[in-house]
Amino acid sequence: MNYTIGKLAQSAGVGVETVRYYQRRGLLAVPSQSGGSVRRYDQQDLRRLRFIKSAQAAGFTLTEIGNLLALEGDKDRGAVRALALKRLEALDIKIGELSAARAALARLAQDCAAREDAGEAGCPILTAFDPIAE
Repeated sequence: MNYTIGKLAQSAGVGVETVRYYQRRGLLAVPSQSGGSVRRYDQQDLRRLRFIKSAQAAGFTLTEIGNLLALEGDKDRGAVRALALKRLEALDIKIGELSAARAALARLAQDCAAREDAGEAGCPILTAFDPIAE
């Protein structure tokens, strides 16, 4: 099946500008023009575009995705695994940071509600994010 850039983008659930951006980044090839000015993409292009989206959803950066795409699957299993483990480590750090931020915000929301219930003025959420209040 042949796709125009619009149909390719739609089939992968991205915008046309995203496809062009991936092409500029070297993640997706720019097909040659066939019979005029329309470029045609094939199933392999759609597969690659979906791979990029899936890898991004797993937390890989575009640079890391480029590294994954450059590896030859079965031959480079160790390198692929190393990239995945590095990404897992970074995700674990981010999860820890997000968990700490969530806990702090939950405490602030609870303190704000307690002050409101007690009829006290001010909300610790607002003062926590105000650099002048420190």
